[in-house]
Amino acid sequence: MVKIAFVGKGGVGKTTIAGTIARFLSRDGYNVIALDADPAMNLHSAIGISEENLAKIIPISEEKELIEERAGSGSVFIVNPKVDDIPAKYQVEGPDNVRLLVLGTVKKAKSGCMCPENAFLRALLEHLILDIKDAVVIDMEAGIEHLGRGTLRYVDAMVIIIEPGRRSTELAERIKVLASELMVTRLYIIGNKVSTTIEEEFIDNIAKELEIELIGIIPYDNSLKEADLNGKAPIDFVPESPAIMEIEKIEKLLLNFINSDKN
Repeated sequence: MVKIAFVGKGGVGKTTIAGTIARFLSRDGYNVIALDADPAMNLHSAIGISEENLAKIIPISEEKELIEERAGSGSVFIVNPKVDDIPAKYQVEGPDNVRLLVLGTVKKAKSGCMCPENAFLRALLEHLILDIKDAVVIDMEAGIEHLGRGTLRYVDAMVIIIEPGRRSTELAERIKVLASELMVTRLYIIGNKVSTTIEEEFIDNIAKELEIELIGIIPYDNSLKEADLNGKAPIDFVPESPAIMEIEKIEKLLLNFINSDKN
């Protein structure tokens, strides 16, 4: 069992890294469920889901009748609805047998609201983390308080993706505080889109300031953009590019950390 959550601000490359690591985990013998919990819902492109299977994807949050049946409606709802049958019904299969499940998002004025939709999605996330006996890779939204509070404490590792710049590092500070509140024991940083030695030093200094272990620095790689323009997963389009090779090293390092702690 390996449960990893990836967090970071929009545009930092979190989804590409999460999808690629899901593929590498599968190649290393794990049965992988990739959970798209980011409102942008782009994890399918990083995994390389076929057009045929892409058409089958239904964000769970859009299944209003199902949610009402399981969680109720309005101000009266079930806090812990039945969700154990959901992954098998809604997952689609991608390359390397990675299975994708799209959580979707709840559009509410207050992101912290409690409602049937949120109760259902939180229960599903908790089921995946606590009960699924496979590898689970979670592409989280930037603000992890919404669905993650009280649940992400059970992941094996939370990985913050940052790029050279103050905006992503300020979010990393906030995530560290939340992770501490949730008692997340394994918190790591990955630097992404790094072009120069100065930018590499910037990432390294931020990790030291935050006292979070830096487990990899991924170079800026224009071929990843080319993969997107061609509608291909980066791991398939440019498997030996510098960025993909660094992500593979990071995947091996994460497995080493997680499994050594469990043994």
